[in-house]
Formats: sequence, C-alpha cells, structure tokens
Amino acid sequence: MSDRIVGVLLALFAGWYGWEAGSYSVGFGDPMGPALFPEALAPPIGLLGLYLALRPDPEPEWSSGRYLLAQLATVMALVAYALLLQPLGFILATLLLVACLTAMLGARLPQALMGGAATSLGFFALFDWFLGIPLPPGLAFGG
Repeated sequence: MSDRIVGVLLALFAGWYGWEAGSYSVGFGDPMGPALFPEALAPPIGLLGLYLALRPDPEPEWSSGRYLLAQLATVMALVAYALLLQPLGFILATLLLVACLTAMLGARLPQALMGGAATSLGFFALFDWFLGIPLPPGLAFGG
C-alpha cells in the first residue's frame, strides 16, 4: 500500500510541478527559458509515479536503524544545501554537500573535500561559463 501512496503523490507532484513551470516567464535572455528543465522532468516523474501506483512491490521493506538515519541525514543535507545556496554561493554550498554525501558513503575527509571541490568547480564551469546560466556567487565571491 505504501508504494501506491508514494506513486500517487509523485504523479500529483509531477503534474503540479509541470503546471507551475509553465507559468515561468522571462522578458529577455535565454530563449529556452527557465521552464525547460522542470517541464522536461515532470513527465518522467509522473510516469514513474504511475508505475509505482499501478505495479507496487507486493511486500516492501522499510528501512530501519542506521539505514533510516542515513536517509534522514541525506534529506537534512539537501535541505541545508537549499538554504545555504544563496548565502554561501554555488561553489561553497555544492562543495559542502558533495563532501558531506561522499563522507556518508565512506570517503575519508580529504577525499570527500577534493571530490566536492572538483564537482562544484566542474558544475560551475559547465553551467556558468559554457551554458551561460548564472549561479549564485555567494558572499565569499562578491555576491
């Protein structure tokens, strides 16, 4: 039953997400507009939600113990990332998120920090320099 509930909620979320994305408007700039990514994500999310609702796992197993704590820590890290993205900027916030997640997966702190730095700088270069999508610089970088 839990798969059906999650599936219906995902399908409803995807419908709302796609609908709201259609209301985004920009007077100038990117010809594709800010709605492209959400509108591209909404159909697959909706289809996966419908699949879960129509073909649920007959006996789903819920996480418990340390696995449940790891999942909660991941959600908390993503919420913290969303809250810190503007004040810290994309580079520092992404570095911290990736370092945190890779450390949770077992990486040592120096490896986690190097992975976070490489990921954040790589994605910054991709989005800001190559795709021309401005990312928040944060206070450390003059934002």
